[in-house]
Amino acid sequence: MAWEENDIVVKIDEIFNILPHRYPFLLVDGIIELEEGKRIIGFKNFTINEPFFQGHFPNHPIVPGVLLIEAMAQTAGILAYKSELDKCKDKNFYFMGIDKAKFRKPVLPGHQVRLELDLLKQRPPTWKFKGKAYVGKDLVAEAEFLAMVVDKV
Repeated sequence: MAWEENDIVVKIDEIFNILPHRYPFLLVDGIIELEEGKRIIGFKNFTINEPFFQGHFPNHPIVPGVLLIEAMAQTAGILAYKSELDKCKDKNFYFMGIDKAKFRKPVLPGHQVRLELDLLKQRPPTWKFKGKAYVGKDLVAEAEFLAMVVDKV
């Protein structure tokens, strides 16, 4: 599903101001739903031009599962930032742990991945999230993970 410009509530220019990541490692193209302190839905468009497709795998390119987890983590970082703006403005979010990761179907060039994240628990400076990644109606990956808010160096 493609979203219209007015469906996007956090656009790429604002994402650049929130996340430190840049191409080729920025894995969120936009946010279409945001409920501060609770839930977020973002998306990433994977094109054949992604640099990892050359080697993963030649003649059968698929998105590495670890990058789907990273896309979920970046989306969660946007949720944390938007939920706690006053406390997170000059902070970074670091991955601390991952549990229950499952990869159900391959993500291919041309797929748009919808990233749905729910905040499970927050105990400063730690945040726990449950994430799911979809292509259309198909669940392609899921995981629970922990992140920590840290001062920028």
